[in-house]
Amino acid sequence: MTRAIRFVALAAVLALVQAVAAADAPGPAPTPQPSVQLPPELARVLTDYEAAWRARDATALARLFAEDGFVMSSNQLPVRGRAAIEKQYTRSGGPLFLRAFAYATEGRTGYILGGFTNREGGADIGKFTLTLSKGADGRWLIFSDMDNGNRP
Repeated sequence: MTRAIRFVALAAVLALVQAVAAADAPGPAPTPQPSVQLPPELARVLTDYEAAWRARDATALARLFAEDGFVMSSNQLPVRGRAAIEKQYTRSGGPLFLRAFAYATEGRTGYILGGFTNREGGADIGKFTLTLSKGADGRWLIFSDMDNGNRP
């Protein structure tokens, strides 16, 4: 009888070890979010951002933001206001390709969620969220831009 109890206990321990190992094993890689097509007035925000970033034009980038807008980049303190945003983006830029995977607007506010890469057609190397506010002229401006990379 004790041999049977030991066998059952051993089987239970082995089953527990297998369950823990299976729980800790990495699962399949997450599937990238599919792209969505933005309405033209929101797509303009992304295309203007790409163009200014590629041109390394900090002034043009800052003009895409609301006067009291924020930039919240990884590993940096938030920056607020067009002048501070322009200073933050000085000497920044290079290849940039943005895509949206979600958006919404309600009245004078909205958002775009998306991914970015530095190679056309390349896999996302990071993600972003833009909160938007509609300016007095009806044009969408970035109220906040938060981004971070996809690597740990």
